[in-house]
Amino acid sequence: MPLFLDLLASQTEGDPVRRAAVLAGLRAYQVAERAPRPADMPVVARAGRAVLRDYGGDGPPAVFVPSLINPPFILDLAEGNSLLRWLSGQGVRPLLVDWGEPQILPGTGRGTIGAADGGGVGALANLLDPSTPRFASGPPSRSGEDLDVAAHAELLLPLLDSLGEPAHLVGYCLGGTMALGAAMSARIRSLTLIASPWHFAGFGPAARDDIAALWQAARPSAQPMGLVPIEVLQSGFWRLDPARTIAKYEAFGRLDPASDAARAFVALEDWANAGAALPYAAGRELFEDFIAADVTGRGAWRVGGEVADPAKLRVPTLEFVSLNDRIVPAASSARLQNGRTLGLGHVGMIVGSRAREQLWEPLAAMLSQLQQN
Repeated sequence: MPLFLDLLASQTEGDPVRRAAVLAGLRAYQVAERAPRPADMPVVARAGRAVLRDYGGDGPPAVFVPSLINPPFILDLAEGNSLLRWLSGQGVRPLLVDWGEPQILPGTGRGTIGAADGGGVGALANLLDPSTPRFASGPPSRSGEDLDVAAHAELLLPLLDSLGEPAHLVGYCLGGTMALGAAMSARIRSLTLIASPWHFAGFGPAARDDIAALWQAARPSAQPMGLVPIEVLQSGFWRLDPARTIAKYEAFGRLDPASDAARAFVALEDWANAGAALPYAAGRELFEDFIAADVTGRGAWRVGGEVADPAKLRVPTLEFVSLNDRIVPAASSARLQNGRTLGLGHVGMIVGSRAREQLWEPLAAMLSQLQQN
């Protein structure tokens, strides 16, 4: 809230009427009625704290990998606005990776990799037990108490193996970065990236400098906790477009609370304002190795012992890139050969009013075509 109030003060300086309108919109959002979330789908596989949720449907499986930063339910936002539930009726069997929540190991200040529904230290021991079959080369070498982004990508490998057949792999945002890394070792049918950063130099010097300053301020407190709080990440998103952050609450205050538009806003903002903390190692790798050093774009990132190189992919690929994405600029994409350029925002391409036409249907058509070949 302090950061929001600072943004509010700067964006409404000299305009007390507008400031009052924004605060009224914020209050309206806080007290708005919430529709119940769709029920979680059944778990069919797990690896550490990550689980795979099955949305049913016919056809080969398609595993969807969300980002680590916000909850996975952006892909299953609400009744009538769920990419995964829609796809399950289009000849696709969608499965969603749910990363769960890092927990603090008592007495250590370090995060654990307890299962999504409470695996705790037992799940950590299982993951690190060399006798537990996980990877052809053995379990991950990283400490289970502090998984970095690459180690999360490696968790995709046993989840994919558990299906018993090659799956389509679809990644959204940072989930696409991890999916591409896992695709170097996994046996899959295809790879699709949606608004996924790869060439982090494409964020531009100003944005990377701002993010570096944010990390330098947050790191001293995050390191001893073993976690990067969601508030640190949220503040980074707000700084990318502070004017829009303030304007959206001003506009919400003018909506009829019972309208479809108001309900959609509440559902989306609840998702955007939620999310688990990141393990410290994941935050460090994201801020220092990805954004600052661009290890993925330079061909220096390894997952499962393999260098992650898009040019070495030997499966059909598809990449959705938006020219209006304020979170993941088009210049940061993986630049796969088969790409589609959209005019929607980072989140709008998944849940916006034109998402079905511009992304859902082309994605379903691509998956269907591959299943027939």
